[in-house]
Amino acid sequence: MKKTIGILGGISLASTIQYYKKITDLYYEQYNDYYYPEIRINSLDFQHFTDLENEHRTEEYIDYIAKGIHALEKSGAEFVIMGANSPHSVFNEVVNKINVPMISIVESTAKRATELKLDKVLLTGIKYTMQSNFYQEVFKKYNIDVITPNETHQDEINSIIFDELVINIVSDQTRKRMLDIIQSYDVEGVILGCTELPLLIAQNICPIPVLDTLSLHAKAALDFSLNKE
Repeated sequence: MKKTIGILGGISLASTIQYYKKITDLYYEQYNDYYYPEIRINSLDFQHFTDLENEHRTEEYIDYIAKGIHALEKSGAEFVIMGANSPHSVFNEVVNKINVPMISIVESTAKRATELKLDKVLLTGIKYTMQSNFYQEVFKKYNIDVITPNETHQDEINSIIFDELVINIVSDQTRKRMLDIIQSYDVEGVILGCTELPLLIAQNICPIPVLDTLSLHAKAALDFSLNKE
């Protein structure tokens, strides 16, 4: 019996759409039928969510996320995923406020990095994520070093995400610039630590291993739904 998936989305719209597509595509690739797991999506107010992050209103942030997940619980979700990297900065705090299992995007990514035998990786994402330490804390358990871009590159990546990707603007010029930034660091792999970044960067165009957090998270969710975790 498949478990009903709950996606806390809207953070942003662009990646929420990709989560839905990725989970259903992965299912069809494996089974070649249409018995998809049921999915509930609760789309948050992206600007309010981002304001809470940027203003470091942590308690309100946690409560807003938990409230969104409670709505998913009431709708029948049997477990949840947060469709973004940044709210995983308060993953443990949120877990303590909800009543269903929640799958971590960071753990899913760390497990893949371990499979690839990576020792040092670059974390890209919004500034909130790059300037937090939740990725470093989880990856340390796997003996993997996580470094972040310099401040200038952080500003640039943050701008790419908020000014382009979250509103589905994807350009070859920006893609080239992002690849140039990645290749300027001495690392063995790169974490696409924002669920919009896979719209821009894929393994077939990057010379080092790409940790596509959205795809890894979606696969973990599907596996859990199908009792394959």
